[in-house]
Amino acid sequence: MNHQWMPSSPCGDGCVLADSERAGWVRVAGRYAMLAAMVVTLPVLLAGRLLPGRCRRAVQRGCARAALRGMGMRMRVRNDSGAGWPLGRGVLVVAGHVSWTDVLVLSALGPADFVARADLLDWPLLGTLARRMQVIPIDRGRLSELPGAVDEAAERMRGGARVVAFPEGTTWCGRAYGRLRPAMFQSAIDAGALVAPVGVRYCRADGELDTAVCFVGDQTMAASLRRIVRLRRVHVEVRLAPLQEPGNDRRELAARCEAQVRALVGDDVAAHEIFERSMAGRAALAS
Repeated sequence: MNHQWMPSSPCGDGCVLADSERAGWVRVAGRYAMLAAMVVTLPVLLAGRLLPGRCRRAVQRGCARAALRGMGMRMRVRNDSGAGWPLGRGVLVVAGHVSWTDVLVLSALGPADFVARADLLDWPLLGTLARRMQVIPIDRGRLSELPGAVDEAAERMRGGARVVAFPEGTTWCGRAYGRLRPAMFQSAIDAGALVAPVGVRYCRADGELDTAVCFVGDQTMAASLRRIVRLRRVHVEVRLAPLQEPGNDRRELAARCEAQVRALVGDDVAAHEIFERSMAGRAALAS
């Protein structure tokens, strides 16, 4: 069921670059073999309580990194915050949403609980990882389920967990993007948790944006995976912004974090406009 809140994106197949450099068949075959091995071994590695919690988290992080490498992706992380994410205090990690691979990218940074679309649990490979990571599912077609997801995220952060959310609510191509909707930011306010804006950018070796990774339009998971595996190389640039205190207003917090996310991926004009709106919101609250 669609509703006014349900996010939508105008991005489609026309946003996907067709001139990306392709990998040779030997490399592609090797990638498929590596991913197939992961599909077989991942459920065994993460099953039940065979491993202590710390070991399971390390395995999850390692599997995410291995999956990215198996698809020909290489991560570069830049920390603009000057410090790591704290232990013992909950953190809400927010980022723009380009592809299902965003989940793997942010999993590779460290252990986290994800707020994710409910049908993700049924997807191959990624669904297995999602179930083991105890995602907080949300059905975007049912507005009534949103407060429950917000409460669950807040409860986990009160216990010191790191929760990842994609407040755009749907995927965009990377050249265009949506607003960071304020609903999930309420969980950080309720939990007194810090918020960590993260910029994720998929690009070629020369630094140019590569939209071949984006998951938009009527693509299937299988078609998206085939296209990514056949790319010669994708560089994933990840930038961590300074941690944000939650404050008391989720709309102001969302605007503040959105400005950070846009600046991290290089859209300084949009970041400035969002920052001005954020400052206007703060002034209205103070008056």
